[in-house]
Amino acid sequence: MELRQLEYLVAVAEEASFTRAAERVRISQSGVSAQIRQLERELGATLIDRSARTATLTAAGRVALEYARATLASAAALRQTVGEVTGLIRGQLTVGMIVGCTVTPLFEALEAFHRAHPQVELTLLEDNSDRLVEGVRSAAIDLALIGTAEATPVGLNALTIVSERLVALVPPEHPLAAREKIGLADIAEHPVICMPEGTGIRTVFDRACVNRRVQPTIALQASAATTIVELAIRGLGVAILSESMTDEYEDRLTALRVRDVDIPALLALVWKPTQSPALARLVRYSRDAFAPVQAESTT
Repeated sequence: MELRQLEYLVAVAEEASFTRAAERVRISQSGVSAQIRQLERELGATLIDRSARTATLTAAGRVALEYARATLASAAALRQTVGEVTGLIRGQLTVGMIVGCTVTPLFEALEAFHRAHPQVELTLLEDNSDRLVEGVRSAAIDLALIGTAEATPVGLNALTIVSERLVALVPPEHPLAAREKIGLADIAEHPVICMPEGTGIRTVFDRACVNRRVQPTIALQASAATTIVELAIRGLGVAILSESMTDEYEDRLTALRVRDVDIPALLALVWKPTQSPALARLVRYSRDAFAPVQAESTT
C-alpha cells in the first residue's frame, strides 16, 4: 500500500469521477484506475462502484476513505514536523476568503509568508462565510477570512479583525434619509438590498430581524458591497452594509444608524487547532499584517 494510492482514492471519492480525479492529481485516468485496482486487490475488497456514470464508494470504500484521509494527514504532519526541526517548512495550505475580497492585509500576509517559505504551496478560494467555516472545520481549508456574527465559531480558533455596526444606506431623496436613526420596522417598509445568506452581514441582519419579529422583504442580493451600493444609489431599495463599507459613498448615499441592531458584524480569521508548523507561521504573519487594522478599529 502506497500513499499515492490513498491520495488517488480520496481524489476519486471527492470528485466522484476518475476523469476529474486524474486531472486533480495530474496523471492519466488509466494510471489512477490501475492504482485503485491494485489497492483493492491488496485490501481484498472493491472500494469504488464503477457500474454507473458517477464513481461512488462502496461500503468498504467509505470505511477506507476515512482511514486514507487520516493517513495522508498524518504523513503530511510528519513531513512538516521534520521540516520544522531541520528549519525547512514545506507542504500545502488552502486559504479561504469571502467573495470579492479586497482586504489588503490578507494579501500582504500571504506575500510575506510566501517570501519566507516558498516551499509551501498556497491555494486560494472564494466562498460565502458559512461554507468557509465548514471547510475549516472539515480541514479542507486551513485558514479563512470570514464575515461572522460570532466572535469565535464553535471548535475553531479566531482572530477578530474588525467589529462594527450595521448601517442602512439610502439616496438623499429617500423618505428615510432625513431621519437621524431608524429601526428595523422602518426598514421593513421598503425593499431591502443585502448580501446573500451565509455571509456575516446577512447573518447579523437576519438575527436582529428575528429578535425584533420583523420580516423585511429582501428584494435584491449581491455578494459585492459595490454592487449593493450601486443598486441603492438607483433607488432600488435600502442597502444594508457595515459602517466601514460606506465611507467612500457619503456624497451619494446617506448612512443611517439602525438603533435596534445590537449584534456587531465581525471580520475574522478562523483556523482549526493544529500542529501544522506551516499554518502556525501563516497565522503569525496574518496577526502582524492585521495588527494596524485592529488598532484602528478600536480607536
